[in-house]
This record gives sequence, structure tokens and C-alpha cells, in this order.
Amino acid sequence: MCGRYTKYLSWSEIHRLYRLTAPAETGRNDEPRYNIAPTQDVPFVTAGEDGNHRLREGRWWLVPFWAKEMPKAAMFNARIEGIDTAPAFRDAYKSKRCLIPADGFSEWTISPADGKKDPWHIYQPGHAPFSFAGLWAYNSNLDITSCTIITEPAAEPMKQLHDRQPLILDPAYYDARLDPATPKDSLKDILSHDIDGQLQFNRVGREVNTSAVNKLPNDHPGLLGRSTRYEQRTGPACRRHDSDSARPRADRKSLCEHSGCGKLGGVGFSRHRQKSHWFCCLRPGDGYRFL
Repeated sequence: MCGRYTKYLSWSEIHRLYRLTAPAETGRNDEPRYNIAPTQDVPFVTAGEDGNHRLREGRWWLVPFWAKEMPKAAMFNARIEGIDTAPAFRDAYKSKRCLIPADGFSEWTISPADGKKDPWHIYQPGHAPFSFAGLWAYNSNLDITSCTIITEPAAEPMKQLHDRQPLILDPAYYDARLDPATPKDSLKDILSHDIDGQLQFNRVGREVNTSAVNKLPNDHPGLLGRSTRYEQRTGPACRRHDSDSARPRADRKSLCEHSGCGKLGGVGFSRHRQKSHWFCCLRPGDGYRFL
């Protein structure tokens, strides 16, 4: 599944993925987003005129065109296995296909220490922008435009964290994905061309788990902190400790000695020093129970 995602890159970096032509679409000055949650309004891209693309905005929680009221079931993800047959998705699958711009997303594992959810920030190499394959709808009964992200069974490396992953489409297939003239029989084959195999990830703080604070979105750079500069080669950052006296060590099978990490007991750690802070790095899959 995909329950949070990020869009913190500038719009000038993101819109180059698409053929947007209207000045209002290319000249946006969106605020960076670090913790986009279901039911919030998000931009998405659809087919436009003359073979170009069109930018729309809508609620991230699909409301089928025929719905008489807001869906109570979770509609922010659409499983690829049923998008062509499920009543909620099959019409959008045929004629309302979209791409949802992003530059990262979140997934969770369960801590073996306290049973709570630990979030991971997941992204493409170099934090490059990408597009989720999605579906969209306009409901005239409720006057709501909405969208959903397609998910698929996880492959490496995502299966180290979860058994599902959002479908990140290869840019070479954007046009075929959006083109209304694409034969229905080709749509599933197009969705087989994902780039999820390039994903990298690292641990971030549990503050990400909260989507709102005092009824306002919990959305600020501190949610990702230093983690956006680290790649999988150094291991996913799980907890920071201030220390000016310790020295880096190689990967080891004993507990981290610093306060707060010992409770993760029995898991392999590597420690890395960066600007007088320790990052005790947990290898994904070691000692974790998947959600």
C-alpha cells in the first residue's frame, strides 16, 4: 500500500516529466510537501489536447462517479489485481487514467521492541521525481474530483519492507498510459513497466505517523531531516545520538551502545558519524515483523 508520499522538489523540476503547455501549469509555485496524506488535495496529470498533458487537482481518495456519498472504505489505493473488474475502479481504468507526481513515499514496519510502527522514507536514486500510476474520477453528484494510486505486489527491494508497493511507471510509457486511444488489452501490459526496482530507503522518525497536529497538516522538513541525504549504501537511519567522542565502526552483530538503541536488541547495526551525530542504522528485514 501507499499511505503517505512526498513532493518536496520544486515544481520546475517535476513538471519536466510531462508535456504541460499552459503557463498556469508550468509556472506553479507549489509549497514543498513532506507528508501528504489521504483525503488531502494533490495535483495529478491526465491526457490533454493535441497529444499534450493536462494538470488537474483533486482529493487523494477516489470517489467513483456514481457514488451518492463519500466512500467510507479506503480508496486511496487501488490494487492492480482488481482495477479492471472492481466496480469502484473499472470505469476509471478504461477512461480516467492519470499520473501522480511525487519524489518519495512512506512505508512502515513493526518494531520488535515495542510493537509500534516505524516509518521508512523511500525514493529513487538522487531523489529524482517520478510518477505513480493512478486513476481519477469526477463525481457530479458531490462535485468532487479525486484520484487514487495503483499498487502491486512488492518486488526487490521493497519486499524487504512490505508485501505491496505503489506502481511507479517508467516515463517511457507515460504517453501510452494516458492516451485515450490505447487499446484496453494493452493497459495491463503498460503497467508492467515499473521502475520500483531502483528504489532506495532509510528510516525516519515516528513523527511521520501523525498526519495532523491540532487539526493542521503535520508537514514540514523536519519529518525527513537528515535522512534525505542518505542512501541505502549506508543503511537506513533509525535513530540519532549526539556524540563527539566515539569513532565509526564496521557493521556488527551486537547491540548499539548508545541510549535508546539497545531496545532494538539483537539486530545488526552499522554506525556512521556525520557532523558529530551518530546514526545507528538498522538493516531492513532484520528482526522486523512486516505490516
